[in-house]
Amino acid sequence: MNRIKEVLVDKGIKQVWLAERLGKSFNTVNGYVQNRTQPSLETLYEIATILQIDAKELLVSKI
Repeated sequence: MNRIKEVLVDKGIKQVWLAERLGKSFNTVNGYVQNRTQPSLETLYEIATILQIDAKELLVSKI
């Protein structure tokens, strides 16, 4: 699971904006945000770079 949705809300960023920056469709990004699908590690790092956060902040701890 990931925290992309929480980070987008905290930063006031729309999924459409993130999709445009990633060069991916809104549906793909929405799948990530809703945790229906998980991004590859490469994409996760790209999202973190775009959002200017550490990639670890996008991950949910299972503890």
